[in-house]
Amino acid sequence: MPAVAEQFVIDHVGHRGDGVVLTGRGAIYIPYSLPGERIETELDTAHSDRPRLRSVIEASPERIDPFCEYFGSCGGCAIQHWKPEPYRVWKRGLVVAALAQAGIDCDVGNLVDVHGAGRRRVVFHARRNDSGDLVVGFTEPGSHAIVPIGHCPVLAHSLDGALDAARAIAEALAATGKPLDIQITAADNGLDVDVRGSGPLDAARLAALSALAERHRLTRLTRHRELVVMRAPPVVTIGKATITLPPGSFTQPTAAGEDALASLVASHAKKTKHIADLFCGIGPFALRLAEKSKVSAFDSDEAAINALAKAAQNTQGLKPLTAAMRDLFRRPMVAQELREFDAVVFDPPRQGAQAQSEQLAKSKVPLVIAVSCNAATFARDARILIDGGYEINDVTPVDQFRHTPHVEIVAAFRRS
Repeated sequence: MPAVAEQFVIDHVGHRGDGVVLTGRGAIYIPYSLPGERIETELDTAHSDRPRLRSVIEASPERIDPFCEYFGSCGGCAIQHWKPEPYRVWKRGLVVAALAQAGIDCDVGNLVDVHGAGRRRVVFHARRNDSGDLVVGFTEPGSHAIVPIGHCPVLAHSLDGALDAARAIAEALAATGKPLDIQITAADNGLDVDVRGSGPLDAARLAALSALAERHRLTRLTRHRELVVMRAPPVVTIGKATITLPPGSFTQPTAAGEDALASLVASHAKKTKHIADLFCGIGPFALRLAEKSKVSAFDSDEAAINALAKAAQNTQGLKPLTAAMRDLFRRPMVAQELREFDAVVFDPPRQGAQAQSEQLAKSKVPLVIAVSCNAATFARDARILIDGGYEINDVTPVDQFRHTPHVEIVAAFRRS
């Protein structure tokens, strides 16, 4: 069937960064459009039920030129075409709207921009396209197809050379015929790489990867977190501590973002003596908090816990810091266990921490500090804490994923 064209006026920008049209048949979402714009869409009824932007007939005065040549074809960024100030108002509004939907009326601070030098970790995808050519880059919006890229301007200079290394790895493993995801993290002393999707590798391919790691001066190269070669342990500095990154580990996407989040957490935790850090990861909060308070840290990732414990043991000037493995989704810390703490910090994955929040709501911990990367699950967990007798204050939205609809939040909850 032929493509169907329609004209619309955009009402507002939705929570995913798309322009929203309100019609009698429901909301229609148009990527890369802005409030007040008259646009023309195109719907390919044979391949999609979602219209795409064909042209902007009357542009918003808030529209600007994107800075990246791949914007619109690469699915990494949703918004580069909006002036900074309305973009910031919209992003803060995502937090306000999520809280309102949960029935929470509270002050929300101004958006804190912590893009800093740019992102220090990235996942490149390597696939064969329909023509059989090997391409390395990012996925198209709403698709598994790969957009081959020559550079990415939102990455920090500490990731210079990462794309060349990813291409070399993809070429070395091309004969496997498998799609690859190549995670690269900028450690303080070089690039740390974990390759996923290759399947088992024979001796010849492992040798080729080892030679490649030397040629591109990678600190370490792993496959599904299993060591292939290590030229030097990849390390990052957290407060006074130096920690060796576990293979494929999670770090905050920007160094400035980690510093800002940790600073907000520490400002709320002043004068606390014993803090529980839940979903602690490698310890971006625990290691800093331990400079002034006793800390008990918990996470389900054994490698992260071991790395945190070793870093704490090797760092002078810290209060006692213990790190223990625990699945807080299946076995949250219960109210009785929480009695020994005068503050709890929790920073769960995107799905939030509903089970743990329910136990915190039953506890008598005087201070809970929540960190979240998902406004909807944050609002849900906040509602649980408020219903349990906590008062919410000092809600700060943090923009660590500039040009995307993702927003982080730090908030304090205190027993009334």
